[in-house]
Amino acid sequence: MTSSDQTEFDPLRGEAIRGVVGTYLEGGHDGRGLRIAIVAGRFNGGITTRLIDGALATLDEAGVSRSDVTVAWVPGAYEIPMMALAFADGPFPVDAVITLGAVIRGDTGHYDIVAGESARGVQDVQLTTGVPVIFGVLTTNTVEQALERSLPDETNKGREAALTALEMVSLLRQRSGR
Repeated sequence: MTSSDQTEFDPLRGEAIRGVVGTYLEGGHDGRGLRIAIVAGRFNGGITTRLIDGALATLDEAGVSRSDVTVAWVPGAYEIPMMALAFADGPFPVDAVITLGAVIRGDTGHYDIVAGESARGVQDVQLTTGVPVIFGVLTTNTVEQALERSLPDETNKGREAALTALEMVSLLRQRSGR
């Protein structure tokens, strides 16, 4: 984790800001009735399954029905944006797409291309479609770092990605008045 006490969001400051602006939006984590797609990279799949476990547990806690969750496996992180687009812009729309995988640095420049293009593609999909597409692909220097970020606890990045998806759906609905 790179956050510290000095970089964490202070809820008291948020409340102070709420008191001095006309409109203040803050997302929630109620997942009841939401349809969520998870696009998972099979390469480094042992890490990815740990991220999925964290995401599913979080979606359960938020009230998302398992029948409203779809998991699609793609070969690796590079292919994630294409499947994310199929969910975000397809005939069976979802409220959010969570992308999960792991790109671990090796001895060649392949890591930079795969990690960068996967991130860019995911961002392109959400900006093009207006559907939150959350980048939960780990980009680490070592396997140990990937294992640490996929522990079965509150630090699991799959959990964080699921919370982000719920919050973004909530914010967008507030903004649109839905």
